[in-house]
Amino acid sequence: MSPDTLLQTLGAANAGRTAIVLPDTGERVNYGELRERVRAMASGLRANGIGPGDRVAIALPNGLAAIVSFLAASLAGTAAPLNPAYRHEEFSFYLEDTRAKLLIAEPDGGARRAAAERGIPCFTPDLAAPGPMPEPSPDSIALVLHTSGSTGRPKRVPLRHRNLAVSIRNIVATYQLGPEDVSICLMPLFHVHGLMASTMATLASGGAVVVPARFNALAFWRLVREHNVTWYSAVPSIHQLIVARKAGTDGRGALRFVRSCSASLSPDLMARMEDYFGVPVLEAYGMTEASHQMASNPLPPADRKPGSVGVGTGVDIRIVDEEGRELPPGEAGEVCIHGPNVIREYENNPEATAKSFFGDWFRTGDQGVLDSEGYLRLTGRLKELINRAGEKIGPREIDEVLLQHPSVSEAVCFGVPHPTWGEEIEAAVVLRDGESADEAALTAFCRERLAAFKCPKKIYIVAAVPRTASGKIQRLNVAKAFIGDRG
Repeated sequence: MSPDTLLQTLGAANAGRTAIVLPDTGERVNYGELRERVRAMASGLRANGIGPGDRVAIALPNGLAAIVSFLAASLAGTAAPLNPAYRHEEFSFYLEDTRAKLLIAEPDGGARRAAAERGIPCFTPDLAAPGPMPEPSPDSIALVLHTSGSTGRPKRVPLRHRNLAVSIRNIVATYQLGPEDVSICLMPLFHVHGLMASTMATLASGGAVVVPARFNALAFWRLVREHNVTWYSAVPSIHQLIVARKAGTDGRGALRFVRSCSASLSPDLMARMEDYFGVPVLEAYGMTEASHQMASNPLPPADRKPGSVGVGTGVDIRIVDEEGRELPPGEAGEVCIHGPNVIREYENNPEATAKSFFGDWFRTGDQGVLDSEGYLRLTGRLKELINRAGEKIGPREIDEVLLQHPSVSEAVCFGVPHPTWGEEIEAAVVLRDGESADEAALTAFCRERLAAFKCPKKIYIVAAVPRTASGKIQRLNVAKAFIGDRG
């Protein structure tokens, strides 16, 4: 029988097999020890009044405590992981918005003051009590996360055990994960990417996950070789930092593939990564509302297509027009998805639910094109399309042209208000270490490759592009930063 809860997902591997490796301390935890720690904490949460549906906020750095706390909270009640680097005001908002009943944080964690102001009890990660392991229903909400809203107020995404278990199985099947696989978790464990792909899919396969306290590009290859890492998943900004180091790899070690997700991967960076790593680079497509993975480029010998996020992985994908009518292959429209890992509604937000769900389908807000083989190419977020004098321009196309310039490491195109055209195109670029280029040279480069109306009218050369805590770039936020700079 397929596992329908996180407890069942965790229960398959032999007790003596290594489950988690903590390279900063040298500690190794096997599956038997992991299950016992989860059981003890889940029982401790129940003993402190946590029951089904009660929210347990978790503000911990990457490590064993974060994984155990997530699993225990999801079994006793509902886990609500938070970025431990949040400011006081952010902790206050998320604790209130999730209706947290209890907080798990380190003694000196910044979340504790916000919790105390709200009368929320705080515990350290060693919370434990004797008792049986709670057994939640597959339809119980295991995890609640926030995703950005068009109004600026985040939307709550309730992920049920059944949603997460299906997504985990899809990831395991896509990459043929097994007990001999070892992943390294470079993504934060308050984000669905780090939780589902790097960690839970590995544990469900009976493999081991290496969990450094923080990402360090200088230590990457040492950890890969020491622990026989076979794969890892991250956002493109992390891949770039590893590749930019230009260190000798002394061979790829045990690596068999690299996965990229949660932000667009340019064909240029994919080619550089494959040359550097010497293994297939597989771009995937994930969203919180789908318990992470929706599509992925497959392993060889199947085709992996640069610029594509691959084919649906246990998820039905269709492209629709503004009226919701399905479009044929080759036509651009909104990407809609359907599958058992996809939520059915946002929590306590009927307006957002009505906008994003129709029937059993979820509107992703992404624009894309399916080819005749079912591979999906994303062309941008619908709300980020640039409308210049009625011409709808997908910013990713311009990003990819700028990234072809030999001096450019990163490029982000965005729209800014214009009194005549409605919007005008601008871009921010980061140059590669040791390279030089000025705005005039980059503009000329674009003019040779793009129609005149698509060429950026202003190109900023910057040291870094603003990102979210999980490494994503939000174009609207980048645009606001530069509009603000001009006063």
